[in-house]
Amino acid sequence: MEGAERELVHNIGRRRAWAIWGVAMAAYVLAIFHRSSLGVAGLLAAERFDISASQLAAFTVLQLLVYAGLQIPVGVLLDRFGSRRMILSGLALMTAGQYAFAVTDTFTAALITRAVMGAGDAMIFVSVLRLVAVWFLVRQTPIVAQWTGQLGQVGAIIAAAPLSIALHDLGWTRAFAAFSSVGLVIMVAVALLVKDSPYRAQGRESTKLRALARSLRVIWAHPTTRLGMWSHFTSQFGATVFTLLWGFPFLVSGQGLSRGAASGLLMVMTAWIVVAGPVLGKLVARHPFRRAHIVLVVVAASAGMWAVVLLWPGRAPMWLLVVLVCVIATGGPASMVGFEMARTLAPVQAVGRANGMVNVGGFSASLLTMWLIGVVLDLREPAGPAAYDLDDFRAAMSVQYLVWALGAVQILRYRRRAVAHMHRHHPEELAAMQSGTPAVHLGFTER
Repeated sequence: MEGAERELVHNIGRRRAWAIWGVAMAAYVLAIFHRSSLGVAGLLAAERFDISASQLAAFTVLQLLVYAGLQIPVGVLLDRFGSRRMILSGLALMTAGQYAFAVTDTFTAALITRAVMGAGDAMIFVSVLRLVAVWFLVRQTPIVAQWTGQLGQVGAIIAAAPLSIALHDLGWTRAFAAFSSVGLVIMVAVALLVKDSPYRAQGRESTKLRALARSLRVIWAHPTTRLGMWSHFTSQFGATVFTLLWGFPFLVSGQGLSRGAASGLLMVMTAWIVVAGPVLGKLVARHPFRRAHIVLVVVAASAGMWAVVLLWPGRAPMWLLVVLVCVIATGGPASMVGFEMARTLAPVQAVGRANGMVNVGGFSASLLTMWLIGVVLDLREPAGPAAYDLDDFRAAMSVQYLVWALGAVQILRYRRRAVAHMHRHHPEELAAMQSGTPAVHLGFTER
């Protein structure tokens, strides 16, 4: 996959790059807001649509299923059409979906709107990461990528506070309709300010179906792609499962906290992600050869803290729960390392597909873990959510260890393969990484 000759017409890593990134980030913050909005509106949704707890959970599960399922197709389209068009398309879908969600009053129609929002959401994050890959210097990309993932969590804060106030003051329809209109403003900004690349020739690919399938096989075959995917798989799901579905019930029904205290802990998680992200970004930039080890340390810390909380006699004290949510939250920044791993070999014109494959990992693990926890809770307590207690959650949350174990084994396996591959094909770059110099876009070699 050789790129076209490209003429640099804009400076990389300067003011224009930051301006473009800032506008794209506004789109990502809005995507996180739409993804997290049911966290605060769940009870109102249950009343509005007259649905059960399992039907309410279907909103989140379907949205994530669509998001994960579209990652590779979106990656293909991203490499073909560029970030600007994909972000605009994603914003259009999310805006339409959220407005429809505001005005509909039937469960089936509302479920369809969440699927539409999941499709729009799927286009945003990988598109922003592609802009980071082409607009910033190699030494900047790990830190900017971390800022991308973590500052996006501002959307969750907006969903937790301003949306809650708006729902109370304006009601369901006017509140959601008002927030959906924000997408129109950001679409104008993206159309006017975002450019796909600082190069005159951007190296997009237009290939036939057979060649496209072959390119996907080549990308997937390389160990850095799989190492990135498994790193994302292993580190991301803990925070996603906790914030989007099972964390609030665990804190309220399992640990006996008030709803306000539980919401406060979820906001602590979001704040901690913003703090931890830049720190991990600097570590990855300084120690590119140890990226997988950094991920494994974060995973081990999460597993260890869960062990302390689950084995604690009785309900855990508040200070311990604060430590737990902060450690869980660190998995979010750690999952961003997976994209850095994939970029080691992926050429610029294949970044969308490589990032799409990586992004499938964490959300697949999240859906699997959400389902496993629900299965265990149903088996232990057929009476339903109102009857859940601490022992039920101790058993259910323990299923995370199965997912962590699988992911850790795969990370070690593919790190060994990635190092061996680079030793054969890129020995000088491997030596540079061992000495602390990051390397990206080295190019694939076919078997």
